[in-house]
Amino acid sequence: MGEKIERQVFTGSDRAGYRQKIRRGLDVFAAMLRGFRFDVDRPLTGLEIELNLVDGAGDPAMRNAEVLRAIEDPAFVTELGQFNIEINVPPRALAGAGLDGFEEQVRASLNAAEARARGTGSHLVMIGILPTLTRDLMTAGALSANSRYAALNEQIFAARGEDMTLAVDGIESLHATVDTIAPEAACTSTQFHLQVSPDQFAAYWNAAQVIAGPQVALGANAPLLFGRRLWHETRIPLFQQATDTRPEEIKAQGVRPRVWFGDRWITSVFDLFEENVRYFPALLPICTDEDPERVLDGGGTPELGELRLHNGTIYRWNRPVYDVVAGRPHLRVENRVLPAGPTVADTLANGAFYFGLVRALAEAERPLWSRMSFSAAEENFNACARYGIEAQVYWPGLGNAPVSEVILRRLLPLAHAGLDRWGVDPALRDRALGVVERRCLTHRNGATWQLGTLAELEDAGLDRRAALRAMLNRYVAHMHTNVPVHEWPHQGTDASSVK
Repeated sequence: MGEKIERQVFTGSDRAGYRQKIRRGLDVFAAMLRGFRFDVDRPLTGLEIELNLVDGAGDPAMRNAEVLRAIEDPAFVTELGQFNIEINVPPRALAGAGLDGFEEQVRASLNAAEARARGTGSHLVMIGILPTLTRDLMTAGALSANSRYAALNEQIFAARGEDMTLAVDGIESLHATVDTIAPEAACTSTQFHLQVSPDQFAAYWNAAQVIAGPQVALGANAPLLFGRRLWHETRIPLFQQATDTRPEEIKAQGVRPRVWFGDRWITSVFDLFEENVRYFPALLPICTDEDPERVLDGGGTPELGELRLHNGTIYRWNRPVYDVVAGRPHLRVENRVLPAGPTVADTLANGAFYFGLVRALAEAERPLWSRMSFSAAEENFNACARYGIEAQVYWPGLGNAPVSEVILRRLLPLAHAGLDRWGVDPALRDRALGVVERRCLTHRNGATWQLGTLAELEDAGLDRRAALRAMLNRYVAHMHTNVPVHEWPHQGTDASSVK
């Protein structure tokens, strides 16, 4: 997302030329899917984690450029807000000790980065939304100094033609008007990447869509925004609204939002890229010099820069990725539904659950999505974002059931089998999935811990602002222990108070 661009103003001619070029790219992509050799010999998995920066008091630290200079590690890159950075973890295979390798690498990198960030008066926090973030900070001045972010901000509001309304009704309610995409920076996530073949892509993407709801319920860690208790995963409605190019009249016509769950099961990765081109006008109509037909006809691998740039401005919760590494193309499913944190151990437990489960479902003799409507999967997703681990979902064979029961009875055994197919070490498999199991049994995740601890601190006499800071300080201390969140000291929250 942080790729730099040189322009912020575009003409009608730019847009017309881009439309023609991206359609040519789509035709070339279709031809490649029919007969080109994609890199599928040794499928890899990847991981990205978006991080918040805070000062010594726990308030947002608007200094990511200074922090990145101090960290001096190319794995860490800028993100949308000046209080955000991101770590891109090199891909690896899951087989054997792959999960353990991810955990060791992420912990070592984050610990080293924290030590260097401390010299700037900053600290790193893995959390879905920073609880101490305030509405008054959400201005254009909060955006990172990056031409792409400035251009996106300009183009989104040019498309809207008016300011943006944020409206989330949860435990409490939030209604605010903003004139910048800065609130999007509040949404810090974990992204899992899974390399798949063209033939397998549809099954893996459909599987990822099916389980998006249970994933969010299990990993919810963003119950607070601008001092209000909202959804257990408030990041979901906030991200949808903070990047919405549609004024109310366009919404009423049924035009699709750029943050999109989708509206159907697919039969090919081409379906998704074709939808991108058909439904969404370009935000950044920048053409490269590549002639994709000539490159393909000459035996080369087209970069398809226009198709990829456009794809990067359509924020599906499970995004298709076309990429070229060392001259060979590959496809990935980028799973974007989860928040950051609370710990590296929790993150890798979420990853193990996802990677194992999608493999088992994608390779099942009878696809689960043949027994579930797409709208049911979307309803599950929204219910789980709102109610978290307490959500009720629809599941084939169970009907309406608590999501924790669905995970324990149906999904954990499948995730276990899927990790076995990946060749994951049994001890690492059991440790990771054991975290998932205990989260379901205790009904404790990042969201319930934040809400319960906030209630405890307010009951002790602290006002909301002071309680948020104190809660975040406790959170950060626990985060550094790498003890899974279900084991953190927890006063609990009555389920009726969070629905």
